[in-house]
Amino acid sequence: MSINIKPIAGTANRVVIEAAAAEEKTASGIIIPDTAKEKPQKGTVISVSEEDGDGKKPTVKAGDTVLYGKYAGTEITFEGKEYLIMRESDIYAVL
Repeated sequence: MSINIKPIAGTANRVVIEAAAAEEKTASGIIIPDTAKEKPQKGTVISVSEEDGDGKKPTVKAGDTVLYGKYAGTEITFEGKEYLIMRESDIYAVL
């Protein structure tokens, strides 16, 4: 689960998240076409910066499943996988 990517602390703790897969079908069983799939708002924390610019430690840790904003983070591709890098403050909840 661990990858060789570590966010650098800046003005806020940075978090690398692997987004969950988009829903393939609705609760009633209707298959969702690729063009209508929504961007997932849930994912797994892969890596966290060690502290922010003020020396505060992060509240999330690698392996946590989190909910985040729809447009949060910057999408990157690393070793063929898609990840998001975002501020810890963009995370709404830990599941």
